[in-house]
Amino acid sequence: MNQLSVRGRGIRVFATLIAGALLLAGTLWGTDDDFPFGPFRMYSTAPDPNGDARDTRVEGVDADGRTVAITEGNSGIRRAEIEGQQQAYVDDPARLDQVITAYEEHSPAARPLRTVRIVIRWHGIEHARPTGTWRDETVAEWTRP
Repeated sequence: MNQLSVRGRGIRVFATLIAGALLLAGTLWGTDDDFPFGPFRMYSTAPDPNGDARDTRVEGVDADGRTVAITEGNSGIRRAEIEGQQQAYVDDPARLDQVITAYEEHSPAARPLRTVRIVIRWHGIEHARPTGTWRDETVAEWTRP
C-alpha cells in the first residue's frame, strides 16, 4: 500500500487551503466573471415572484408588410448573440442592418426585409405563476433606406 509522504500531504493541505480561501473571497467580493471562485448569480438569486418575465425576439418586416421571425435557421444568428449585444443595438440601431444582410444570405428565396426590430415580450407573473397577460416593447428598430 502506497502512502503519501509528509511533503505530499503538505502540498495537498496547502492547495486545499488556497482553494478554500479563493472560494471564500469570491463568495464575499466576487462577481460572475470570477467563476468558479465567484458566485454564479444566475443560480444564486431568485426572480421577483411578481415581476414580469422577459422573452426577447428579433423580427423583420418584408417588402409586402408581413412580419417574419428572425431565427438562427433563417439568419445564422442565435438569439443569445442578439441578447448579449442588445444595448449596442439600442445605442446604434443601424447595426441591425447586419441582421438584414445575414437573413438575405441565409434565406435567398425569401422576400427582402425592409425593417428589423428587437422586441421584448414581457409576460405577466403574479405569485410566481404566469397570468396569461403580456405586453410587447420594441427596444431597437432599423429600416433599410
